Amino acid sequence: MAAGDSRNPDYRRALEELCGAYWYPVYAFIRRSGRDPDAAQDLAQGFFVRLLEKQTLKAADQGRGRFRSFLLAALKFHLSNEQQLQRAQKRGGGRAPILLDADTAEKHYSLELVQEHTPDTLFERRWALALLEQALDHLREELKHSASPERSLRLVGCLTSDDGRGRYKQLAAELGMSESAVKVAVHRMRRRFGQLLREEVAHTVEGPEEVEDELRHLFAVIGRS
Repeated sequence: MAAGDSRNPDYRRALEELCGAYWYPVYAFIRRSGRDPDAAQDLAQGFFVRLLEKQTLKAADQGRGRFRSFLLAALKFHLSNEQQLQRAQKRGGGRAPILLDADTAEKHYSLELVQEHTPDTLFERRWALALLEQALDHLREELKHSASPERSLRLVGCLTSDDGRGRYKQLAAELGMSESAVKVAVHRMRRRFGQLLREEVAHTVEGPEEVEDELRHLFAVIGRS
């Protein structure tokens, strides 16, 4: 909502955060829809510019459903009108472009080719991973201000590692902690990460009663990868 209101004092920060979080799901959807890298970059750029030009985000009323669905519908509308929009908004139509890292996007996308996702399921998968990464970023930021920031940041890797006990034992030796202390610290960190992830999801759904359902859906999407 802040990114949709240019009068909001947090407008620019909110817009940059929104585009930074969701540009790759948008790019991946466009690529999987059959566009080449250059066309996908132009279309993704034009899509975010359109959100600004047409103040599309003002219509993103949280009471009208999931932001994920809203953004995907807006993207599909944008692509259906691509010829007219490309002529008018090629590379941003004279406005300062949204910064999109096309090289990184294409490197990520090259890894997607081994999986047979439809454009919609790829968008949802990357949306889910973007939410996870945002929650991790917030957790890392909090840990920077903890009593032992370097030690705490080293433990973050345990949240995404499958090698539980082996990893705990190794970190305990490296950090001068007991293995049980590492387990307790990671347990608390995992609980906090879960809270932050729920907060991220809560920003994108209609109400708190939908958070768990959205989480189950997104984890199911990742699980089908």
